[in-house]
Order: sequence, then structure tokens, then C-alpha cells
Amino acid sequence: QVQLVESGGGLVQAGGSLRLSCVASGRDYRNYAMGWFRQAPGKEREFVAAISRSGDSTYYADSVKGRFTISRDSPKSTVYLQMNSLKPDDTAVYYCAANFRGIVFYKSGYDYWGQGTQVTVSS
Repeated sequence: QVQLVESGGGLVQAGGSLRLSCVASGRDYRNYAMGWFRQAPGKEREFVAAISRSGDSTYYADSVKGRFTISRDSPKSTVYLQMNSLKPDDTAVYYCAANFRGIVFYKSGYDYWGQGTQVTVSS
């Protein structure tokens, strides 16, 4: 079992930045690939970014490529999502997720989820 707790969300103006954190506890965090998803009101939860177990490989949705960066700090059991040049369309609840299979881009491929953190970008 893995428990995930996100933090770092908030209200920011368009063009601003936020860094989300996700702290993992429970079974060995280093065995899991990690991902970030987001869900806006009335929309499906969508893939944002993912990182491999080792941290050597990262993947991004086209909508965030070049603006967001995913990283992980294994000693701290933490994965981060640095979000720059934020747009109103980035407004959503952001979720951290973990899976033991490796990098996947669909939500059903993840085994554990955090409770989410709200990000609101004003225009």
C-alpha cells in the first residue's frame, strides 16, 4: 500500500508559476513510476506528466510540454511538478498517482492516488 499526499496548489495569475509536491509513504516509493493527472470541472481526468522509477525518463501531455517539469527526489519520497507560464486552461484539481508497472498515460493504469490539490489560474 502507498499513501500519496499532494500540496502546493493555490491561486496564481496567468503567466505565473507553482510547484506541486507529492509525498509518498508506505511501501518502497522507488519501486513505482509516478504520474500527475488533472481534472477540470465537468471534464475527464487527464494525463499531465509521468516519470520512471529511476527518474531518467519523463513524459508530458502536449498541452503542458515546455511549461511543466516533473521530477522526483527518492530520499525524500517526493515527486514534484513545476508549472511555469500558467494559463487559465490549467485550472483543475491536480492528482498524484503511482503504479508498479512503469510509465503509463492512462488513469486506469495507476494503482494509488492522492486526494488532489486545487490549482486556479486567473486571467
